[in-house]
Amino acid sequence: MTVLNVIRTEPDTRRLAICLALVAAVFTVQFAISSPGARRWPMRRKLVVLCVQALLTFLPLAWFGTNWGSMEGPLAASLLLLLPPRFAWSCYGLLIASIPVYNVLAGATVDLVLYFTIAGTLTGLVIYGLTRLTDLVHEVHATREQMAQMAVTQERLRFARDLHDLLGYSLSAIALKGELIQRLVPGRPEQAAAETADLLRVARQALSDVRLVSSGYRDMSLREEAESAGTILAAADVRADVRVECGRLHPVVDTVLATALREGVTNILRHSRVQVCTIRALVDGETVRLTLVNDRPHEEADTIRPAVRTGGSGLDNLRTRFAAIGGGLTAGLGEDGRYHLDVWAPLRPRGTGSGVGTPGPATARAAA
Repeated sequence: MTVLNVIRTEPDTRRLAICLALVAAVFTVQFAISSPGARRWPMRRKLVVLCVQALLTFLPLAWFGTNWGSMEGPLAASLLLLLPPRFAWSCYGLLIASIPVYNVLAGATVDLVLYFTIAGTLTGLVIYGLTRLTDLVHEVHATREQMAQMAVTQERLRFARDLHDLLGYSLSAIALKGELIQRLVPGRPEQAAAETADLLRVARQALSDVRLVSSGYRDMSLREEAESAGTILAAADVRADVRVECGRLHPVVDTVLATALREGVTNILRHSRVQVCTIRALVDGETVRLTLVNDRPHEEADTIRPAVRTGGSGLDNLRTRFAAIGGGLTAGLGEDGRYHLDVWAPLRPRGTGSGVGTPGPATARAAA
């Protein structure tokens, strides 16, 4: 538009060449300012570039007068793009206000004054808007890639967590059953055969768990896990007092509580010399609580406390699971010298809406 305005005055070749060169210089600077990396320039560099563009905007007015048109528009956009917001809009307003002042002083007619003012205002806003839109598109693409990477990372963490929570119990039970069978074979082969059948059942369940981990976390039943825990503890010569009185639970809550029970029993079999274990699952108002108490010997207290404070990956996994549904977990030695694992969860887990479970691995894989 500026070049056409100058051509309309029938300039000589030199004057037209200067006009073309100045317009090209203005837009070269503007393209640099509109590039995605310009917002990360140091402030000193931004100010230098703005000064260069200001010179390219105002000096030609001395040669071309009002024919230079509304070239203040690109400079107005640059102010919005490079200056801090608290200064940018004020400078933009002052620059736009200078357009009608100059044109009136230069003797332009009212219609030209209005035209140049509106054109400068809109040009600045359009360039600013298109540049910011480009920046936002780049940010959206970058964010989408980050979300995909996060989904992959979360899936890996889920896989590792599920392997620990599902297989730790089964492998501990298999090892325990194997030791029991080894002791029974010489003197009680019939009982050893019965224990072997139970060992095969646990091994098949472990194999099934491995397959399920690759496709997603399976639903588990707290009542079934409690029955299995009683059997496993009995095989380990632990007197188990099991009472589950919580009725039918939401599948998500049922699974998380069953996982907590597995982890608690696994820790009992691995890390302590237990003689008596109490397992309770009760509903308290809108909360269901699961408690495991075992009689760790008092002489083990000093060696146990550091582990309780720092927590292993199993307890960390459980804390993550319960926090996701609005529950919680505490673990450690009580005043009675016994080890307590207490977990609780709401009857209606957080984030499940009208009975729909929390997002599973399939969602994460779809996002990836």
